[in-house]
Amino acid sequence: MTFIEPGPEFGQLFTTFEHTAFRLEVRENYNAPREVESFRRFRAGEPVDLSWAESWFSMIRQATAKGRRFARVRVVSLPLSDYSRFGLLAARFTTEAGEDIRYLHRDVAEQFGLPDHDYWLFDSRKLVRMHFGEEDRFVGAEVIEDAEAIVQHNYWRDAARHHAMSRDEFAAKHDQRDN
Repeated sequence: MTFIEPGPEFGQLFTTFEHTAFRLEVRENYNAPREVESFRRFRAGEPVDLSWAESWFSMIRQATAKGRRFARVRVVSLPLSDYSRFGLLAARFTTEAGEDIRYLHRDVAEQFGLPDHDYWLFDSRKLVRMHFGEEDRFVGAEVIEDAEAIVQHNYWRDAARHHAMSRDEFAAKHDQRDN
């Protein structure tokens, strides 16, 4: 097992995969330092500036232009937390950049035995389990090489994507204010 701390080595995962990068998100809150001000403005009902995420959007546009695919499923509880509503707003821009973002109700995820941890799966063969510390801050990721675990996470990816709805469909049903 290899542990990767946040930083350049972790970022390199997103530029070195060949075909697909998939993420399962299961947390109700994330505390990413770059988005704190945008989230504060969102909660205050003020205009939200997502310029801090432009490098992410640009990377997705470049990757998808080359035929590489970014996808994720967000497992959410209802009613949506403030952070999930903020994520739904931000996902509009990420989706426009080319990422396929879908939403899955937590009770459905539990029915299918989806895990209670976030992970990235690159090219269906590189499993990266994310770890979070105090105050929901990302502290790093563990690269898992166990074949059985990789197969299980591929199954969870497929089940999550199959039962989830697109960002736009979910937004139309659950968060009229921030579509």
